[in-house]
Order: sequence, then structure tokens, then C-alpha cells
Amino acid sequence: MKESYESMKLLLGKIMYDEFKWKLMGGLQVVALLLGMQLGYTKYCCFQCEWDVRDKKNHYVNKLWFKLLSLTLRENNVASPRLVLPEKIYLPLFHTKLALMKIFVNEWIKQAVDSDM
Repeated sequence: MKESYESMKLLLGKIMYDEFKWKLMGGLQVVALLLGMQLGYTKYCCFQCEWDVRDKKNHYVNKLWFKLLSLTLRENNVASPRLVLPEKIYLPLFHTKLALMKIFVNEWIKQAVDSDM
């Protein structure tokens, strides 16, 4: 199955998630799908805060981003109704560390290349 909102909805229906309300664990893309977030390069890609990915000048200056209080359709890149409650989702620590390290290394390389020019 392809990772999409419809396939996640079908899968949760087959395991009767509404009845059992299990806690789920998945990567960032799966969490975004479960919460109805739009995938791809979007302005607000974080499901926990209102981090603006296009606001490059404040990425390393702003330490505190506003918490995302509601997942309202068509606001902050919410494309579909959420399938699970955010409190029922756990992020695997290893994948989170890998994603953060990938971002850190890419930015470090980019800055090193820019300083050499």
C-alpha cells in the first residue's frame, strides 16, 4: 500500500482503531498523515508548533515558536480531518535523532561551502 491519507484511514478502519484507541508510533511522515497534515514542502510542516519553514532569517534566532493549538482544516497546512488524537502518537526517538542530524549536517555543509566561496 502507498502511504496516503486514504490508505491510513482504511488501515485504521480494518484494525478497529476507533474501538480500541491504541497508542501509535511512526515516523514524521506517518504522523503527518494521521493528523491530516499536507505532505511535501509546506509552510507549516510541524504538527506541534507553528514553525514557519520559509522564515529563513529566524530559524536559528527564534528559539520559541507558538504551539499549534488546533488542527483546523485549511489552516496551517491541515488538509484532512485527523484520524487519531495527537496524545495517542509517539515518535520513535531514533528516527527523530536521525532527522535532526540530517538537517544539522546539511546546514553545516551548506555553510562551509558558502564560506569557502
